[in-house]
Amino acid sequence: MKQARLNNREFGTHGENLAVDFLENLGMEIIERNWRVREGELDIIARDGSNTIHFCEVKTRRSISAGDPLESISVQKARKLQQLALLWLLNSGQWGCEYQIDCMGIVVGSDSHTIDFRPDVL
Repeated sequence: MKQARLNNREFGTHGENLAVDFLENLGMEIIERNWRVREGELDIIARDGSNTIHFCEVKTRRSISAGDPLESISVQKARKLQQLALLWLLNSGQWGCEYQIDCMGIVVGSDSHTIDFRPDVL
């Protein structure tokens, strides 16, 4: 996909599509994408073969010139992800389920991409 033609929103969606493909290749079922509430948004919610719910934060960049994509996940963002995950579990009737928060840094070049998947970071 030609990244120069994509605006930031389209580029972020492209990164999330790559993340979905990656998670599905791991055998996960995608439950929901871009779940939004007033408090924030969860990028990808998936379930693995052992019924663990995965909340995956995706950060996509065009290069690492400004640093690794995962470096943009601050302590405040991590706390927000935890709160949103608990809110989703409560609202979806999944309270008490096993869950984890994963992060994925994606760097998309002109003809290739790299994915740095960090499972169970919180």
